[in-house]
Amino acid sequence: MGAAVQQAERGGRRRGRGRNRARPMSEINVTPFVDVMLVLLIIFMVAAPLLTVGVPVELPKTAANALPTDSEEPLTVTITATGEVQIQTTTTPRDGLVGKLRAIAAERETDRVFLRADGRVPYEDVMQIMGALNAGGFSNVGLVTDVGGPTLDDDK
Repeated sequence: MGAAVQQAERGGRRRGRGRNRARPMSEINVTPFVDVMLVLLIIFMVAAPLLTVGVPVELPKTAANALPTDSEEPLTVTITATGEVQIQTTTTPRDGLVGKLRAIAAERETDRVFLRADGRVPYEDVMQIMGALNAGGFSNVGLVTDVGGPTLDDDK
């Protein structure tokens, strides 16, 4: 990391003490900088997928467009394949769901909530949770799906 020293040669022989001086090399060694950047890049590439927060569910696929986002972090309610209901990442029993949703709605600015349900959850269970969301004060419910599903359009 230090500066390298080059010997100044003139004519191949030494002439006195003052003429043969060592000059510092004026080039910057960027190899350590590149090494550090590559290590940081690998760390971020490995860590980025781990930063996604949520409950692992297999969402159904549709051709719907994404909803516009708000400044406030959206509330997410998830129904897992086993029928467990989670608000954000906290498991909540179904019998106390409406009361908890009312308390959350009183603290939030918007009534938007995202409902994530595993594709294997019966339709009846999804509709019951949507009814609980409506009773809890959330009338703006967005159903979360994965993209890439069938378009169901003959023209395309």
